[in-house]
Amino acid sequence: MIERTIHKTVRGRRTVDGAGVHLLRVLGYNDVKQFDPFLLLDAFDSRSPDEYLAGFPMHPHRGIETVTYLIDGAIKHKDSLGNSGEIVSGSCQWMTAGSGILHQEMPVAVEHLLGLQLWINLPHAAKMEPPKYRNLTAGAIPEVRDNGAVVRVLAGNYKNTRGAMFGDYVKALYLDVALEGGEYWSVETPPMDTAFVYVISGDLAMKGGEVLPARQAALLNYGDMISVKAGSQGARFMVASAAPLKEPVAWGGPIVMNTEDELRTAFMELENGNFIKHGSKCGENC
Repeated sequence: MIERTIHKTVRGRRTVDGAGVHLLRVLGYNDVKQFDPFLLLDAFDSRSPDEYLAGFPMHPHRGIETVTYLIDGAIKHKDSLGNSGEIVSGSCQWMTAGSGILHQEMPVAVEHLLGLQLWINLPHAAKMEPPKYRNLTAGAIPEVRDNGAVVRVLAGNYKNTRGAMFGDYVKALYLDVALEGGEYWSVETPPMDTAFVYVISGDLAMKGGEVLPARQAALLNYGDMISVKAGSQGARFMVASAAPLKEPVAWGGPIVMNTEDELRTAFMELENGNFIKHGSKCGENC
């Protein structure tokens, strides 16, 4: 087995998005080529409701999947397919935007808002597929306990355990791992997949001895296995891997297509009111 080593580390940057949500943008526009098919990773970690209550009012998406995973907290949501509800601690909203969807996510005041939103690009052949919404409740996400690790399998397969999701278009592995201090953990990966690790809390020693602290991501070199060791205080981290799409990317805000013409068409349809191809038009009471 070839263990993956760190290719590069990414610190991300503090920013404000939506109507005034403070977050850490770990991955973004400048990382698209190397992290393909992963487009964006935002991390939420706040004990001050003033930093997030403005939320993300109704906005469009096309051409991507958005995966909102809450470790702690609550977010109310609704969309143009008629879905509405609340994402709570330990649960995940997996939304395939496809040809176009409007949705909003409004955090609720809690003691600690802690979570991640990951954007996964869709291949050209799937960008105009009908949108889908999946509510992955905390109880629907399998947990595997193994030698000092608790692994929540959001997507893919881990040690013969099938995750809550298995992507229709991008077969991603997406794991949330809590590892006790000083313990080792590993997972096998397809050798040519794009793979990265993001440390939520604590720190990890990677192959080669490099230490990855909290709030940093590491893009990994190709290999069959990811192996890590938690620092003395333990670590909470996420692992993502998937085969790269190797397609051109035209990215404009919440819409990601393959060409500038497709992007212009999407924004023209937004202006003309015919952006939504499937589902309701999502008026004020959507």
